[in-house]
Amino acid sequence: MSDSPAACVEAALIELGLSFENPRPGAYLVRLEGQHKLATMTWLVVGEHSLGVESFFCRQPDENHEAFYRFLLERNGRMYGVHFTLDPVGDVYLTGRLPLGAVTVADIDRLLGCVLSYSDDNFDTALELGFASAIRREWAWRAKRGESLANLRAFARFADPDRLGSDSRSGPDSRSGRDESATSTGR
Repeated sequence: MSDSPAACVEAALIELGLSFENPRPGAYLVRLEGQHKLATMTWLVVGEHSLGVESFFCRQPDENHEAFYRFLLERNGRMYGVHFTLDPVGDVYLTGRLPLGAVTVADIDRLLGCVLSYSDDNFDTALELGFASAIRREWAWRAKRGESLANLRAFARFADPDRLGSDSRSGPDSRSGRDESATSTGR
C-alpha cells in the first residue's frame, strides 16, 4: 500500500471487496449490506489527524422518545469504534474516529463490521420504540390496498391485527414466527 492514508483506505476497501464511491479526495462512501436495515451507507473521511466514520441510522423518533434514546445510550457503553449521536434536528447517526496510524485493512474491516452490526442489530428495536404508531398505520394502509408487507414482517407481532390475537394465545414461543417470516421474505 501507498504511504498516503487515503490510498491506504482505498486499498483496504478494495481488498475487503466492498462497494464504494470516492466523490472527492479522501472521502469514501461505502455500502454495507444488512438484513434488517438493508443497506447502511457509511462515510470514511480522511482528515488531517484521523479517519472519521459516519453513518445515518434513522431519523428522529416520532414517539416514545425517552425509551428510544435510552435504548441507544445503553448500547453506547458496549460499542467499539463508533457510538450513536444526534444531529441538530435529532436524526441518529453512528460516528467515530480512528487515528491515521490505525488505517490498516484489519482495523477498517473491524470498524465497518461494527458499524454494520450496530446498525443492523439495533434497527428493528429502534423503529419499534420510536415509530410503532407509524408502522401500524403503514401496515393497515398496505393491507387495505393489497400492497406488499414484506419489509414490515419484522414488526408483525405488534402491527398485524390478525396476528395480535393469535400471539396472545400462542405463548412465549410466538416470536419464532418473526424469524421465519424474515427468512422467507429474503431479508
